[in-house]
Amino acid sequence: MLPREDIDQLAADTVQRAPHEAAELLTGHKDEDVIAVLELVNPLVCQQILRELDDRRRSELLASAPVEKARQWMRNQEYPEDSVGWLMEPPVAVFRAHMTVRETIEAMRKLTKKAFITYGYVTDGHNKLIGVLVFRDLMLAEADKKLSEVMYTNLFWLNPQMALTDAMKSTLNRHFPVYPVCDEDGHLMGLVRGQAIFEARAMELSAQPGTMVGVNEEERLSTPMPRSLWMRHPWLQFNLLTAFIAAAVVGVFQKTLDEIVILAAFLPVLAGQSGNTGCQALAVCLRGLTLGDLKPGDEKILFAKEGVLGLLNGALVGVVAGVGMYVFARMQGNEHAFMLGVVVLISMIASCVISGLSGALIPLTLRRFGADPATASSIFLTTATDVVSMGTFLGLATWLIR
Repeated sequence: MLPREDIDQLAADTVQRAPHEAAELLTGHKDEDVIAVLELVNPLVCQQILRELDDRRRSELLASAPVEKARQWMRNQEYPEDSVGWLMEPPVAVFRAHMTVRETIEAMRKLTKKAFITYGYVTDGHNKLIGVLVFRDLMLAEADKKLSEVMYTNLFWLNPQMALTDAMKSTLNRHFPVYPVCDEDGHLMGLVRGQAIFEARAMELSAQPGTMVGVNEEERLSTPMPRSLWMRHPWLQFNLLTAFIAAAVVGVFQKTLDEIVILAAFLPVLAGQSGNTGCQALAVCLRGLTLGDLKPGDEKILFAKEGVLGLLNGALVGVVAGVGMYVFARMQGNEHAFMLGVVVLISMIASCVISGLSGALIPLTLRRFGADPATASSIFLTTATDVVSMGTFLGLATWLIR
């Protein structure tokens, strides 16, 4: 087996890679070294790596791992990836209520040589959790007392089916280092560390900005260039297709642009402002979805808020942009300077309203169809804002000025 410092370094290299790359890295190592690494990394990373291994290699590792650890790893695979069940560790310090403090401490001495123990857990004959043991109370209690007399019975546990977002919210103000995981009937199924929950959520949140622009959540700094190209390029091709749609809208009004060339100078202004408005709404919506703040039925409130914000922001920005267009047109000697300013004002308001609504609608629509709300949402948003802002601007100019 590798020295401890080499195991630590291998674990550090593993967590910096995407799951399939980490699996490839560990494939050539001995079973005991791989098991030692999997025990060190976040349980979520451990499960992702096990899933990436081929069936034969996974079976070999499970056969070589400690029985309780292997059984827990297999059980965790039965739950969704973003659930508490994926983070479970096997419960080690489990005792019965009739045991004495002396017997429990003696058993603890042996168990701490094999595992890191934070709390002890008391279950009945059916493995139902009935109490939690805190070391301080255990050490200060009389040696002949029963565990039923020193255990905490005001219990809090997590359900393995619970989403990590819900688990994080429910544990936010508790600050326990370890939480028991029980089924609906209170049977002890495993343990999950508070640190593991927040690490898992941090990994998910760190991947979100990339998925918004078509970067695969598995890509890391260490990902080989050919694979990065393979994961990124399809979305760029899709983005090019959507850009053609925006270009086609501009092409429809080519005659207007030929006659009123000054309009071309303000197309980037409209696209930029409406795009930023949409990105603000998108960021808030994704944050609400990620943290669980957006409850079922709140969609109408969200749409109304973003619509009003788009209207107000569009009006305030539109006045400044309209004045800018008026001054610029006057400097160019354009006889339609006032109407051009009005067109910019109206277009900015319409664009900001639509982009704000789109920023909220796109991630909700993606989620409704079972997709990650962040997946390429920025690409879809850019297309919507460009088409609306340019189409409105050039359409109004054609109708009111030409």
